[in-house]
Amino acid sequence: MTTLHLIRHGENDFMRQHRLAGWLPGIHLNDRGRAQAEALVPLFKEVKLQAIYSSPLERTTETAAPLARAHGMAVQRRTGLGETRYGRWEGQSISRLRRLKMWSQLQTTPSLVTIPEGESFRDLQARILGELERILETHSGAVACFSHADPIKLALAHYLGQPLDLFQRLTIEPASISTLLIQDGRVRVQSINDTRATRSPTIG
Repeated sequence: MTTLHLIRHGENDFMRQHRLAGWLPGIHLNDRGRAQAEALVPLFKEVKLQAIYSSPLERTTETAAPLARAHGMAVQRRTGLGETRYGRWEGQSISRLRRLKMWSQLQTTPSLVTIPEGESFRDLQARILGELERILETHSGAVACFSHADPIKLALAHYLGQPLDLFQRLTIEPASISTLLIQDGRVRVQSINDTRATRSPTIG
């Protein structure tokens, strides 16, 4: 049986400013995000991880780093785990984007949305699922994958048998863990949005 832990990166200042970071370089965890990354470590104390994978973006690799150190492992970067490619929306405030007709469509029928100079949500779902399937072909134990909110939600929607247009009903908070159990080609969703790292007493 393979256990796949999907972990969202910790907090960063772009999130606090309600702006879309996308693939912009140089977006790092803030103090709270770094504390969340450290708080993930004891949650995996009894887990024998086979590998740790991460989106190549700084905020995800920084979230993965404490867990990798604790287990004496390298963080393997995978582009397929990366954030939504927001194109012209990158760096913009969500308050501004909410005025766009396409933003409203994104909330109701995301399957029809392709972000200007970015990617469609159908392509994003195919990308994250393709990456996860390649990882699953490689391992038969526990694996940690650090990614971003929308890719994780789209993956969970697929494994839950939920239409893409309903993926926004799922909530994936910073440093949360969602766990899938895969055996004989069958997938069970064990947990969604486990926020124990964010609720840790060490988080200010």
